[in-house]
Amino acid sequence: MVAMLMDHETDPKQKILEEIGDLSDIEILNNQILCAVYVRPTKTKSGLYLADQTTAEDRFQGKVGLLIGMGPSAFQDESGQWFADSSFKLHDWLVFRPSDGWNVTINGVLCRMLSDTQVKMRIPAPDVVW
Repeated sequence: MVAMLMDHETDPKQKILEEIGDLSDIEILNNQILCAVYVRPTKTKSGLYLADQTTAEDRFQGKVGLLIGMGPSAFQDESGQWFADSSFKLHDWLVFRPSDGWNVTINGVLCRMLSDTQVKMRIPAPDVVW
């Protein structure tokens, strides 16, 4: 199966970061992480348009997010069972189950608070998974 590549007017990472703004006053605790939920644009690279209902559903069922914040112990595991040979950093695209975490809106951007162990994978671009 081939990914459904979307036609982005601007880089989706830059768009999210500009929309969410400064997060320096937000303190995330323990092993929690904050991901901005990726909402697809309405047009694919092949020229197909998605229905408004389809893109609206990304807000509820979106499983890709941009890592925009993490607690001091996020992705750290002394036992090596969870994050061996992995190093996650801010602005990575992550995949998680839509039902995991807690939905919060920060500066008008839909986000999910998750425990670090709820991350299922890291991907190079948000359109790889839908």
